[in-house]
Amino acid sequence: MQAWRVHENGEPGEVMRLDEVDRPEPGPGQVLLRVRAANINFPDALLCRGQYQIRPPLPFTPGVEICGETEDGRRVIANPALPHGGLAEYVVADEAALLPAPEALDDAEAAALHIGYQTGVFGLHRRAHLQAGETLLVHAAAGGVGSAAVQLGKAAGARVIGVVGGAEKAAVARELGCDLVIDRRTDDIVAAVKEATAGRGADVIYDPVGGDAYAKSAKCVAFEGRIVIVGFAGGSVPAPALNHALVKNYSIVGLHWGLYAQKDPDSIARCHQQLTRLAAEGAIKPLISERVPLKDAAAAVQRVADGTTTGRVVVLPDGAAR
Repeated sequence: MQAWRVHENGEPGEVMRLDEVDRPEPGPGQVLLRVRAANINFPDALLCRGQYQIRPPLPFTPGVEICGETEDGRRVIANPALPHGGLAEYVVADEAALLPAPEALDDAEAAALHIGYQTGVFGLHRRAHLQAGETLLVHAAAGGVGSAAVQLGKAAGARVIGVVGGAEKAAVARELGCDLVIDRRTDDIVAAVKEATAGRGADVIYDPVGGDAYAKSAKCVAFEGRIVIVGFAGGSVPAPALNHALVKNYSIVGLHWGLYAQKDPDSIARCHQQLTRLAAEGAIKPLISERVPLKDAAAAVQRVADGTTTGRVVVLPDGAAR
């Protein structure tokens, strides 16, 4: 079979190589899956660079999220077992963690449902307790993680403010349903949020960026607001001023979704049932900006790494537009 492999750490476009390899062999409790679609996540770029919290042995195949097919024909969502990631024709995955792909979504959409949307549900509801009528601010609102949070916020009855970089991403955020879109390149984020909320600020702020985005968040979070830390795609890990949080009465909330698989695995299955229902109702639908064949996967991972994409970029091993 064909699989993209990283033989040395570096930029995805430089270190990923399309190899002919044997199909991976399932271990105890694992199953072999044919990859129908593989969603590219920012952690795939970090894996290539050797900067992710998990560092699989070289060579390895990136790709942490797929829609696959079992040997008996079931369409499932899975997180492949590294080092045999999803940017390949076949993967192995833990059988107990397989989730049914929602009938309302095609293969590419199903491949993009799991990590970003589960992170959104746990971050917005379990950690930040977002309520209907509250104001939700989403950084990188046109990206993969941000677009999921926008849809989930609207589904929860929140007023959603999206922060983006550039006119093209602003148009995407508006199409997603943001009530207000702020272009960080041309607008004053803090002033715009305060003006839109009559000086109150945002009740919940969803931050997958870090760095300057966090600094702006701290200046426009509401009394008893919650800043949810999801990641650091901007490359800089902020050092929050805890005295500022004390004086303004807001919470800084961390969200590491992967821990729930260890600490409370049943909650992931319950969340998937909720997401399946929302997809069937049309309340959520992963934004797929590109569907690329397997041969173009390295360039696609590089675009995600560079932050030039909107929504999700999904790799289809046979090149079909599924």
